[in-house]
Amino acid sequence: MDSVKNKKLTLPLIPLRELVTFPSTIIPILVGREKSINSLKNSVEKYNKLIFLSVQKNQLSENPDSTEIYSVGVIAKIEKSSEQNNGSFRVIIQGLKRGKVIKFIREDEYFLVEVSVLEERFETEKNLFALSKDLITIFEEYISLKRIKLRSIVAKLETNQVSEITDIIISILNIAIKVKQSLLEELDVYKRGLRVYNILKKEVFRLRSIGESKTRKAKNDIQDNDIGNYRKKIDTSKFPERVKIRANEELERLSMMAPYSAESTVSRYYLDWLLAIPWNKFKKENEDIKKASIILDEDHYGLNKVKDRILDYLAVRQLVKDLGGEILCLVGPPGVGKSSLSKSIARALNKAFVRTSLGGVKDEAEIRGHRRTYIGSYPGQIIKGLKKAKYMNPVFLLDEIDKLSSDFRGDPASALIEVLDPEENFEFIDHYIDIEIDLSRVFFITTANTIEPIPPALKDRMEIIEMSGYSEREKLQIAKRFLIKKQAKKNGLNPDNIIIEDDLILKIINGYTRESGVRNLERQIAIIMRKIARNLVENEVSEKDKKKFELDEAQLRKYLGITKFNMLKISNKNEVGVATGLAWTAVGGDIIIIESGFLKGKGELILTGRLGEIMRESSSTAFSYAKLKLSDLDLDIDEIEKYNIHLNIPEGAVPKEGPSAGVTLAVSIISLLTGIPVKSNYAMTGEITLRGKILPVGGIKEKIIAAHRYGIKNLLIPLENKKDYEEDIPEDIRKNIRIFFIDNMNELLDIVLEKPIKIKNINSRAIKPFLNSKIQ
Repeated sequence: MDSVKNKKLTLPLIPLRELVTFPSTIIPILVGREKSINSLKNSVEKYNKLIFLSVQKNQLSENPDSTEIYSVGVIAKIEKSSEQNNGSFRVIIQGLKRGKVIKFIREDEYFLVEVSVLEERFETEKNLFALSKDLITIFEEYISLKRIKLRSIVAKLETNQVSEITDIIISILNIAIKVKQSLLEELDVYKRGLRVYNILKKEVFRLRSIGESKTRKAKNDIQDNDIGNYRKKIDTSKFPERVKIRANEELERLSMMAPYSAESTVSRYYLDWLLAIPWNKFKKENEDIKKASIILDEDHYGLNKVKDRILDYLAVRQLVKDLGGEILCLVGPPGVGKSSLSKSIARALNKAFVRTSLGGVKDEAEIRGHRRTYIGSYPGQIIKGLKKAKYMNPVFLLDEIDKLSSDFRGDPASALIEVLDPEENFEFIDHYIDIEIDLSRVFFITTANTIEPIPPALKDRMEIIEMSGYSEREKLQIAKRFLIKKQAKKNGLNPDNIIIEDDLILKIINGYTRESGVRNLERQIAIIMRKIARNLVENEVSEKDKKKFELDEAQLRKYLGITKFNMLKISNKNEVGVATGLAWTAVGGDIIIIESGFLKGKGELILTGRLGEIMRESSSTAFSYAKLKLSDLDLDIDEIEKYNIHLNIPEGAVPKEGPSAGVTLAVSIISLLTGIPVKSNYAMTGEITLRGKILPVGGIKEKIIAAHRYGIKNLLIPLENKKDYEEDIPEDIRKNIRIFFIDNMNELLDIVLEKPIKIKNINSRAIKPFLNSKIQ
């Protein structure tokens, strides 16, 4: 606006046809008439690119005179001008101020006029700010209904005053020239804004009416098309008769509903799910036992129990054609291949595979689905899995079944009973579908790290197959056959060019991992492969050009750092009150160190190390056994009673549970009281009774593998677990350990204590407080 400082100006004039310009707008115009071209050139040469634009009254006139041009127009500035091939000019102009022609100075070769600048009127009592907001709001709706993209214009409006807002909006509206001219001549800003608002309001109302009419017609057309499509799909489907009847009933309800009502949406969603379930659709299964065996061996090393069970299923399948699905529960520590084996089973049987995780599931609706009366209801995971599988006989993996929980929304474990019970699952009912669904041909596999949390009723429906942790030799073979090749390919390397000797793989297994499975082992191998790939890229060596890469010990240390695990957990020194036990946890086998010592006190037993309820009871039993054992010596001891016995199992952050540490607890206490050290290279497991009887325990394979991992050679296990040892322990581990099968504590004490217990060995200072002690 700085270009227009005077109240009166002499300017060339260009008459416009079918176009009214406004201040605050930038528009293109095409100048082609001779007089107009002359006005344009004079403006550029003599008048600082200022020009006066006014619309002519007769839009068809080619050579209007002064009487045919409106007196009120816009003082504008020429921003850009370019001549076209036909001699016309394309001009970009910027509207500056309203103006009015006082007189025409010349009309011969071009129009030259004297113009007075018109000033707008602002009435302070009017709420111009509110009007500007209303104008912007209704203009946004207008452009939305017109489906035109003017977001940049709207953003610009929000920074302007009412005067500029109205001028910009008027220039965009498709209204009569005379109406636009009258708005240009309106100098009262509030009145002009109000007129523009009313024009927009009428336009919005008209556009709404048109849109609603079109929408109603479109919705009706779509509804009719939807019903026709649904009917066709139902008629051509393989629905059982009961399902077809339900689908047609639902379709009849849908046809009577208003299009796109909430009820029709719910009805459509239900029909979509009915059609998505693969009713009576079964995938042809592989019956070739040899082929299945080859596939299982290709994917996994060892795991013979599970593989044999699958091959048994295939054999029976050939003899009993209508054999239903199976329900297996694979139990084992993390990383032993439970989930991946399930995929391999599906591949071996040529079945579809689906997986759902049950970890943390608390709502039984996740299994059975929500009833349709609830807003946002949907089917449960079983129906979703069948939809994904596209067949009614998939391998269905229910992962982490031991991590189910329950709350006020129900018990998902109870819901699973119906799914996994062969006597019930042929007519399983999902609350959302509300029709019997036959799950009897589904091959269900569940996985768990431990069997204890699974409810007995649910456990009873499944065939439990235990998957033990891997031995060192098994991990070595898995790394060589599977993991190195897999990670080499994943990181863009040729597996044939990567050489890692057995001794280095064993260093990775023993120095950088401590697990029953191979998950962390694979992570360490992945790190090595990434380092090799990076080395190739940094040295600009193509993998195709590189002959071989053989990993050495220095590179292993460089890539993985210092070893994370060592055998310092086991002391080489025989100590009083320190015994080594074998434990089995949800993550596999491990060893535990139990230590005991005297403290000043009141003859009490202190237990630390985050012990569970069963383990505390085992401590109490071991305690009582030790009392009875020493009482048998008929000792007459009268000593100080101001001593406590502190029994501790290190690694207090790790929960410890189960009865199998009973013998180790008793050995630690008896060693303390007799002063006889326990042999450090011996480890033991077993449940103890008050009479010193040693009862069998579980997880023998995992415990022995853990001891072997730590280099412990001498192991004591209950006599009744001998069958587990002979059946499960690999020959390579048997060669490196010595097993003692023990039936009672007397036998065990004779083996693990440095010397036999005699009366003179008794540490008499603490016997009396010990005999009078109590558990705390």
